[in-house]
Amino acid sequence: MSQPTSKTFREFLNADQHAHIHQDLKDLLLDVANSCKKISHAVHQGALANLLGSAGTGNVQGETQQKLDIFANDVLLEDHSRKGKLAAMASEEMDSIYAIQKPFQGAFLLLFDPLDGSSNIDVNVSIGTIFSILKHPSSSSAPTEADFLQVGTNQVAAGYALYGPQTIFVVSVGNGVAMFTLDPESQEFYLTQANVQIPKDTKEFAINMSNMRHWDAPVSRYVSECLAGSTGPRQKDFNMRWIASMVADVHRILVRGGVFMYPWDKREPDKPGKLRLMYEANPMSFLVEQAGGASINGQQRILDIHPSKLHERVSVILGSANEVNLIMKYHKSN
Repeated sequence: MSQPTSKTFREFLNADQHAHIHQDLKDLLLDVANSCKKISHAVHQGALANLLGSAGTGNVQGETQQKLDIFANDVLLEDHSRKGKLAAMASEEMDSIYAIQKPFQGAFLLLFDPLDGSSNIDVNVSIGTIFSILKHPSSSSAPTEADFLQVGTNQVAAGYALYGPQTIFVVSVGNGVAMFTLDPESQEFYLTQANVQIPKDTKEFAINMSNMRHWDAPVSRYVSECLAGSTGPRQKDFNMRWIASMVADVHRILVRGGVFMYPWDKREPDKPGKLRLMYEANPMSFLVEQAGGASINGQQRILDIHPSKLHERVSVILGSANEVNLIMKYHKSN
């Protein structure tokens, strides 16, 4: 098979439009991409590598860990603990931060969901790795959990890897969104879509309909209007999609538009939502906004939320800007 003629990820980062980016950040992004290649290989090996099924342990969220959850988490920790780019890491799978030991401390903080969509592992549905990069605010002192509690607008880069029929690496360094596809022969990520743009209008939404009896009124109103189709107030027919893997649902929106909703509901009224602000909502919101979309918790832009704890949860509504803005209007008028 002939090699693609598009840029590799390294060539993309070294292009003139990224001359302002610190070399350490470029190297860190390349390291993250390499970690995702290792995870991709393990995902595609699956049962052949004895990596399917439950690990018999639980994480800080109270969720049962899968073998691949632990494998992916270990890969990211081991790959970045001695590279000299990070001050600390934080993972959805760990109770507290992972501080880098001297003399390997660097200037950045890495947060990640090592394997998003774990419930889909055993049924061979697309899953992925989500990551967020922040600057360490105090390079002269040892990293603390408080250093991670920054608003999403402070992210210097964010992205995800999608492990599907192809392995796709999606990234933004604050000047748009680019997609790369892994060539299984050369093990290089090649640029396959630059300047990704989400259509402002859509006829597609993604939500877990089994929870509809628990939704708040603004979400119920929006979904009911979509379901009413061309005979309802929206005067157009909608399709519904739900993969139960945030990384796969958001990837679909980046490719062709739509709205993804994982809203607050009445089952646990004291919790603001289900998804994790630092590991899922912030990096995905960063990507969606960079691609011309919008992301809210219902009342507020997600990237403006000031986190109060490492594993904070949040309601998430993101995607095509005109639809997200309509949902926010319904929340504010409720």
